[in-house]
Amino acid sequence: MNAHLTLGLTLLFILLAAFASVTLFYRQRFYRRAGSVRYLLELADQLEADLKTCRAGLQQAPAVMSLNPDLPTTGEQEARHAIDAGLRSLLQQRIWIRDQAPRATEQELGTAAAAMSAARQRLQPLLAGLTQAQHALDDAVREHIRREP
Repeated sequence: MNAHLTLGLTLLFILLAAFASVTLFYRQRFYRRAGSVRYLLELADQLEADLKTCRAGLQQAPAVMSLNPDLPTTGEQEARHAIDAGLRSLLQQRIWIRDQAPRATEQELGTAAAAMSAARQRLQPLLAGLTQAQHALDDAVREHIRREP
């Protein structure tokens, strides 16, 4: 009877260990997925902030650069369209996250995160250029004001 009891306890222990392993696996998978979705949402927030910073910079520039601040230049108009297109694309990404992320694979979540990260990386030099141009315009305006009688 001791052999049967030992065998039964051993099988019970093996089953409990297997159950704990499976539970741990699914828990880790859930947390990894939740982390991926959270990271994706953070990237979306950062990209949106970058696009809005570009938009704000473009709205400030015409008053200084243009003879008629109410009439945007062609390049500025194209930039505004590009920013608006970026914001629309970002909205589509947010809708995808809301609707598809709960069922998406890790690979799909990673692909979406990589696309947003790449968009931010492409936008960074433009943001830096816009900031540099804004500083140059500010300096030019200050110099112009100092020269006026």
